[in-house]
Amino acid sequence: MMKTIIYPSKSKWQVLARRPAESAPELETIVKKVFADVQQNGDPALKKYTLQFDKFPVKNLKVNASALKDSGKKISPELKKAIQLAKRNIESFHAVQKESIRVVQTAKGVKCWRESRPIEKVGIYIPGGSAPLFSTILMLGVPARLAGCKEIILCTPPDKKGGIDPAILYTADLVGIRSVFCVGGIQAIAAMAFGTKTIPKADKLFGPGNQYVTAAKQMAQQYGAAIDMPAGPSEVLIIADKESNPEFVAADLLSQAEHGPDSQVMLLSDNRNVLKQTIEALEKQLTRLPRKSIAARALNNSKAILLKNLDECIKFSNLYAPEHLILAVRDPKKYVSDVCNAGSVFLGNYSCESAGDYASGTNHTLPTNGYARSYSGVSLDSFVKKITFQEVSRKGINTIGPAIEQMAEAEQLFAHKNAVTVRLKS
Repeated sequence: MMKTIIYPSKSKWQVLARRPAESAPELETIVKKVFADVQQNGDPALKKYTLQFDKFPVKNLKVNASALKDSGKKISPELKKAIQLAKRNIESFHAVQKESIRVVQTAKGVKCWRESRPIEKVGIYIPGGSAPLFSTILMLGVPARLAGCKEIILCTPPDKKGGIDPAILYTADLVGIRSVFCVGGIQAIAAMAFGTKTIPKADKLFGPGNQYVTAAKQMAQQYGAAIDMPAGPSEVLIIADKESNPEFVAADLLSQAEHGPDSQVMLLSDNRNVLKQTIEALEKQLTRLPRKSIAARALNNSKAILLKNLDECIKFSNLYAPEHLILAVRDPKKYVSDVCNAGSVFLGNYSCESAGDYASGTNHTLPTNGYARSYSGVSLDSFVKKITFQEVSRKGINTIGPAIEQMAEAEQLFAHKNAVTVRLKS
């Protein structure tokens, strides 16, 4: 169960903000081995590792078109409507992120501007083991489509029956993803990083996964594939005052704890009774969860901390830099400008973290493990690159040319200087 800490000194905050670390000394060795095998042997290696790790002898790596089209028949009308609603909201939020082109005249005769271009091939990894995360297809596939990516490659592991959850296939088809492959884990990331006979090579890789997938994505960068962001186990930090609802707060803590035993949840408050009542509610709700054993293990890594006031709570949160931050306080907007480090912020008692995970419209692919200090969550920008343009006229080269000559000569780059000089003389 969560450990309670009462009024810790600021000298102890850094230690309290540490994430749980799981030792896996063999991890890098396994990733390197699988990458080398996939790079050399391609599809046969993928099938070998699918049998080894997923215990299923896959014959056809690519899901055929009919399976995608028929997937809607295998899920309820209610679930389809829910997925469609979420898709509309995610589209609405991400569509407004498109930037217009603005031309700036930096000097007389010198015009500069920037334009976006889609990343041509993106690879999406969707976990499909204990929890088939079809919602992540919306979070990644929708902005990829809006950005104009020419090819979206989706890899997901087979389930215990050797198939792919129909909700994953339905969502992929709804978004317009046609290249879906039944392969998961390290081997899927390697396949998208290198390309095989069946699976195309991707320019950038997206999506969550366990420690093996995370390590594989980091390895993929060494072979020229970009990734969305560094990642770790899922996490939430909740700041709750006396106006919060302990039942709500407990439910939000458990919604993150059930992701995995290596997840972490943090509760901060300036009110001792809030901590007590929330933990009591948490213990009751835990017993009713199907994934209670997973959540219970995550709670062992988690903390409830009593601080002097809400300002201290915000300062601790900024130090921790949570993936998800919930401000379950009386006037949450009062503290918005004070939040410096967080992946996504949820304001007030009714803004549950599950809303962002599924259907509010914001993206749930977010920086974890403290990376919110320097990384943003996935957005439309994640699927484009920015290209700058400049147009220098005859008048423009006369305006800035002498300065360029002076700077180039000072750096002893005389060919640079001459490129300007020949134009000025003309």
